[in-house]
Amino acid sequence: MQITITGHHVDVTPALHDYVTKKLEKLERRFSNITHVHVVLSLDKKFQQKAEATVHLAKAEIHAFSEEKDMYAAIDGLADKLTAQVAKHKTKLKR
Repeated sequence: MQITITGHHVDVTPALHDYVTKKLEKLERRFSNITHVHVVLSLDKKFQQKAEATVHLAKAEIHAFSEEKDMYAAIDGLADKLTAQVAKHKTKLKR
């Protein structure tokens, strides 16, 4: 799984990069057909921290975003949403 992390009005520090990578590695344990993940971390005009990601699967694409006051909380919310969507996609494939 290849992870690309981009910052929009945010510097992607090594700590943020490691945190995002650690959270998204859990997705690969759930579903092994993930080819690429593109994460965008950004700062809104209202000083809301925003994390959004697009996950490219073998036959699908999943997109999710989360908005919080803290960037780490936004990344946690994003990881939770992606985990739920990947689990839903996996059950659809089993049918």
